[in-house]
Amino acid sequence: MPKFLPSVLETERLILRPLTIDDLNAVFKWTGDPRVNKYMIYPLYKSAEDGREWLESLYEDEKKLDYGFVLKSTGELIGSGGLYFHENIDVWSVGYNIAYDHWHNGYTPEAIKRILKYAQEKYGVHVMAGTFAVGNEGSRRVMEKLGMTFYEDTEYSKLDGSETFKAKTYRKVF
Repeated sequence: MPKFLPSVLETERLILRPLTIDDLNAVFKWTGDPRVNKYMIYPLYKSAEDGREWLESLYEDEKKLDYGFVLKSTGELIGSGGLYFHENIDVWSVGYNIAYDHWHNGYTPEAIKRILKYAQEKYGVHVMAGTFAVGNEGSRRVMEKLGMTFYEDTEYSKLDGSETFKAKTYRKVF
């Protein structure tokens, strides 16, 4: 299957680039950290190799824009995220992760705003939505910084069924 690699993007402090298998160890910094994983849909990774299947599955759909967040100042991969189109409801969902040591620096909204601009130029995004667990104040703040507001109460479960969270969906209509 052909890969659809999104264009490399830049912000003031970040380079946003496609992820590769070479990023396994860096990705494990957040996917294997229980503080970061607490509200994530995926189970806690026990080793860097746990990320192989996910990384290999990326870029099979042109409208799933996954990016690694790289600090310009150090070249360190500190997180990932992007936008994913749901054709059946004509909505782009937002998702992101960032290494714990880089929380509270504004990197996530900075990255997502740039990815959104790219997606709007290329695909004409009309609606962006995101869901976060009640109690995940960091994600709520990110979505508010993106101009999103409350849409509905909902819930979601981890992929392995180990936990279900009461959640809120925020959205923005353009």
